[in-house]
Amino acid sequence: MTPDGLRDLQACFQAHVLHGDDGMLAQVDAGARPSASARLAIYANAYRLRLLEALTTDFPALHTLVGDDVFDQIGRAYIDAYPSTHYSIRYFARNLSTFLAETAPFNATSVLAEMAALEWALTLAFDAADDPVLNEAVLAALPAEAWSGMRLRLHASVQRHDFGWNVAELWSAIDQQQPPEPPAAYPEQRAWLIWRRALQTYFRPVDATEAWALDYLHTGADFAALCDGLCAHVEPSQVGLLAASYLKGWIQAGLIAEIFC
Repeated sequence: MTPDGLRDLQACFQAHVLHGDDGMLAQVDAGARPSASARLAIYANAYRLRLLEALTTDFPALHTLVGDDVFDQIGRAYIDAYPSTHYSIRYFARNLSTFLAETAPFNATSVLAEMAALEWALTLAFDAADDPVLNEAVLAALPAEAWSGMRLRLHASVQRHDFGWNVAELWSAIDQQQPPEPPAAYPEQRAWLIWRRALQTYFRPVDATEAWALDYLHTGADFAALCDGLCAHVEPSQVGLLAASYLKGWIQAGLIAEIFC
């Protein structure tokens, strides 16, 4: 078989596995048993089962929340809507939250999409680059005149999400193998911080002011600009103490990778 012929055969086989195209049937010995369609179905089913297994691994809390049957429905519909486009299965699940937010009947509430977003964020945090973690001694060694112009680089694992449902509490109960409370909507959206330190992932709620500060750091703003921005959230007389408190807490939690002056 020529290279072009092999490429065409592989494309034909892929089209059958992904979309059920019949062109591959002519390439399979029709005289053998089981039938050509039955033998090809083995590969098509195995492909979907492997992707379903990957989703189960990546979203255990979502699986527990909806049960086996609904999770299977979600998985099979997602496979059709977002076929794998990367040679690594690692990236296959990245659009599940978007799918759940956009697709009926799974978007009747946003709780399923938010749970998927939380679990995928934890996966991204775990897989993030092994950045250095700043210690307080580095900050203490900075001369006072350097503070206003210093820029903080957050650890590669740090992410911010806003959730309208108690998905973090549900996830924690499921992770600890405790019966979760029923899904419940918050009175208003809550800000959450997600990150990794060493090999452990963490998340915690943050108030609106700290959420703004973390989001602003992502823009590359220096410390003086951060303090100026905080004046819109708290009394100017409180900004210095609040900014210092945030900075100390972020460093102790392992959220800061580097300081640039």
